[in-house]
Amino acid sequence: MTETGGAVVNGSLRLLLIGPPGAGKGTQAARLSEAYSIPAISTGDIFRENVKNGTALGVKAKAFMDAGQYVPDELTNDLVRDRLSQPDVADGFLLDGYPRTLQQVEELDDILGVDGAALDAVVVLTADTDEVVRRLLKRSAEQGRSDDTEDVIRKRLEVYTEQTAPLVDVYSGRGLVVDVDGLGEIDEVTGRIIAALASR
Repeated sequence: MTETGGAVVNGSLRLLLIGPPGAGKGTQAARLSEAYSIPAISTGDIFRENVKNGTALGVKAKAFMDAGQYVPDELTNDLVRDRLSQPDVADGFLLDGYPRTLQQVEELDDILGVDGAALDAVVVLTADTDEVVRRLLKRSAEQGRSDDTEDVIRKRLEVYTEQTAPLVDVYSGRGLVVDVDGLGEIDEVTGRIIAALASR
């Protein structure tokens, strides 16, 4: 049982975090991982960990990554299935970056269903597009990333919306979605998420 700013969580908590580029998703994932004492799991981390350890799945993933290609759904699903079988997720987890497609939603249902489990909530960080564009332009200037123009950033946000809208619709239909304003001070946003989850 974990006490988090007035919210008490009993048993395991299985969360999915969705948010547009620039909404501070990575930062909030780390915060929530600490608050609820559950591992934050991103597909990027899973890929890197398997590649680093030279696992059979990692070797396959590396071949695609080295060729500059996306790791196919089937292999991504296998990597996530393997990660969610590890002992540290017994008390819950926070997924970031998976599922990205409706096929992956079904796959995640299957992975969790083996143990009679399911997601407890899907936190959707919302953010005003113009504010996110401003934030990402500032970040790209600080990091010297001249390729991140306003047009490119707006296109990325459009793609994000197109890709995630069907997923959000599915999870909304299951009554799992918690919309949280992702803009503001980091502590404020974390507090909003924890309060929203506590009120479910």
